[in-house]
Formats: sequence, structure tokens, C-alpha cells
Amino acid sequence: MTDKTSDHRESISRRSFIQRTGATAAVFAAPLVIPSRLLGKDAPSNRVRVGCIGAGRIAQGHDMPGVVGADLADILAVADLDSRRAASGKSRIERMLASRNAPKPTIGVYQDYRELLARTDIDAVTISLPDHQHAEVALRALRAGKDVYLQKPFTMTHAEGLILRDAVAGSGRILQVGSQQRSWGPNEQFRKAVELVRSGRVGTLRRVEIGLPIDPTAPDSPEQPVPPNLNYDMWLGPTPVVYYTEQRVHPQRTLANGEPDVNSRPGWLRNENYSLGMITGWGAHHFDTAHWGMDMELTGPSRIEGRGEFPTNKIWNVHGKYHVELTYPGNIKMTVSDELPNGIKFIGDEGWIFVSRDSSQTASDPTGRQTSLKSLDASDPRLLDPAGLKVELPHSTSHHKNWLECVQSRKQPLAPAPIAHASNTACILSWIAMKLNRPLTWDAKAERFVNDAEANAMLTRPERAPYGALRLAQSKTATR
Repeated sequence: MTDKTSDHRESISRRSFIQRTGATAAVFAAPLVIPSRLLGKDAPSNRVRVGCIGAGRIAQGHDMPGVVGADLADILAVADLDSRRAASGKSRIERMLASRNAPKPTIGVYQDYRELLARTDIDAVTISLPDHQHAEVALRALRAGKDVYLQKPFTMTHAEGLILRDAVAGSGRILQVGSQQRSWGPNEQFRKAVELVRSGRVGTLRRVEIGLPIDPTAPDSPEQPVPPNLNYDMWLGPTPVVYYTEQRVHPQRTLANGEPDVNSRPGWLRNENYSLGMITGWGAHHFDTAHWGMDMELTGPSRIEGRGEFPTNKIWNVHGKYHVELTYPGNIKMTVSDELPNGIKFIGDEGWIFVSRDSSQTASDPTGRQTSLKSLDASDPRLLDPAGLKVELPHSTSHHKNWLECVQSRKQPLAPAPIAHASNTACILSWIAMKLNRPLTWDAKAERFVNDAEANAMLTRPERAPYGALRLAQSKTATR
């Protein structure tokens, strides 16, 4: 690490973190800048013009269909550092529009997302990228005046989270994080579970259990030539330079129809340079629901203790089996483990309520720990009676539609930056506890570990020039 990088890391001190971290109430009270195009006499019917940054598995399988299906927006551009995927994303959007007999806008295709952001006719962007690219790309989008739908987890590091959260507050832009369990339909079981718990159905909440899957490892693949369609240096971004292999990035296979394989699970999800593993991958969803149910969306734990198994492989090296215990205000104990059924169980002194997705098997959890629990279950069926709820939350069965509606109305979406940062922080703290394998004390207000320099050092990472959100945050403009 160069002296310049060392000086940069040193500058992100405890004091500067706290100075940049305003009161959460101020975040929600920040003025929201309305695009001039949406201010005319026909503003409620104006369609949002969207650019899609990232055209891989999540983009084509979730974000693009979500935007098209909301029928409030037109996608005008697609960008991906893999030019084959960018072109495939354009084709995917055109096929969806054709199936709906919808007009086809002219869709621009870019390999460099900064060219998409430079377009003044685009109001908003979806960001469907590897975790290590989230913060910098989102920050550039905000500086370009775009509203943002950002895939979870919010950021790769806690330091990035502070910067991005505060940048959103200062920008007046609408940012929704892809914590779509808040808009899970058609049964809306996550919202229902949260309403029941917060209405006191389980009595005083004592414990929360979160079950998450794990990713397998595999031997390291040898070096391969960088595909001519991939800007590999920019893909690595702020992370160290390492040799290219398909195992590290995403599939380059061509399907029988001539399209690139964008459906297979990419290798970057299993490398700690680009993802922390399932503790943030699925954890971002389940911690968010847990915080929602605990009515602690803007705070965090005070104590964390964890253990985890980490492969010695250099490429697929994210955690395997793990167990984490967290303590929240009110002495609520949270257990997070791969040994628990995939979902969230709220346990009180009068019973428990469990909630999960509609199937135990998903694309990101192919093994799916089998359980006899229903997607919304309870120790006593009477706890699930919807009559007489004391707490009622906003209804949404489309997370992208909620975002687009908020782009038009300038109201806060269901998963704004402060809430996403808090749940992501709990995930990152769990990963740090797993790495250090000892109890840690966290000051949720100061957002620092108490008297633990080693743990605090893990809240950020070095950045490789010229990339990185921390480096960008120190500049006044999003220069190329």
C-alpha cells in the first residue's frame, strides 16, 4: 500500500465519520429536488426515463422486468462493462416490450456507465452491479442528478455506507435499495409479519432468529485471457489487480440462442474482494426485515459475537458455516446461522411468528434448508389473525413501482438510504465478528467499535486509484 493510500485511509478518521453523519431526522427532512420535466401540468402522467447500469442476472431477471412491469417508466439506455451483456440487456428490454405490445423507445447501449450518466434526458437509473461497485457508481449517479434504484447490499464497506447515506441526504435525490421483501407480493407476508409483531402478538419481543444459506467453495481456476468484450480493469474498480479467470467474474458462455449466459450464478459472489458472502447477500434482506419487525430500523446492535469457517482458496473464499449472536436495545438477542431455516423468527414471551419467502429454494439458495414451517407461520394460528392490528404499514407488491412512484411524488420510498445503511451495517459487523472470532462492542450512535482499533480498521478498505467512493467523495465533482 502506497503512502498516498495510507494517508487517505488515515483521513477517514472517527471524527470525520461522525462529522459527516448527520441526524437521521435531517436525512428524511432533506429537500427533494424534482426533475423539471415532472413539474408540468401533466406531471402525474409523465413517465420516468430510466437507464439500467448493469445487465447481468439480477438486472435481466429482476430489475429490468420490475421497471417495465411498473408501467411508469421508459428504459432509454443500458450500460455494462461487458459489451455482450449490454447488448443482451437491450434485447431483453425489447422482448419484454414486444410481449406487452408496448412502444419501443430507442435504447442506447454503453460499455462505460459514465456515458449513460452524462445523458441529460435520463431521470433515474437502476444499479445492478457487484457489491464492490455499488458505492462509487451510486455516488456518481447522485452527482449526475439521477434518482437511483440500488441493488442490495447498500455498500461493500461501512465507510462507503456513511458516505453514500449522507450523499443521498445532501442531494435531494430519491434512492431505493433493493430490499424487496418490503414489497413482497402477492401475499405480502413480510409486511404482515412485521405488523403482527409490532402490534404485540408475540408479547414482549425477546429473541430473533435469522436463517441464511451459505455458498460452496471450489479449487482456484488458472489464469485466462481477458475477454475482449470486458473492461476488466474497470470491473476490478477499487479492488487489487489480480489475474483474470471466469471463475472470479461472471460466465462468458454463449447459449444456443446466441445470447450470453446471464442466468448462472456469477463467481464474484464468492470472493471477498467483491462480496462478503451470504451474510450480506441474503443477510441484507433478512436483517432489514428483522429491524423492521423490531422497530429498530435506524439503530443497531451493541454487542456482536461470531464465528465462521473461511476457505483458504484465493478465489471462492467467502464464509462457509457460521454462527453470530447480536444484542440489541432492550436486551433483544438475535441469532444468525446457516443451521436455521431460511427466514426470520420473532420470539416473544407469548409465542413466535416466522416469515420467509414463498419457497425454500431460490436461485441464490439452491439447496434450501427444508422446513415444515409455512412462509407465514406462528406458534399458535390465532397470532396471525389480522383483526385489531395496532400497527399498519404501507402496502406494496412492487418494489420498483414504489420507487418510480416516489420519483414522481418525491416522497421517501420503502427502503431509503438510512434504513438500508443500518441493516447493511449489522451484516458487516457480523462479518467482522466472524473474522475476529471474539466479542465486539459497538457504539451505534458514533458508529464505531468501542476501544478496538483492529475491528475499526475493518470498517473500510484501501482503494486502488483512480477508483473508489472514498476517493470520489473527497473530490468536488464526479470527474472522469
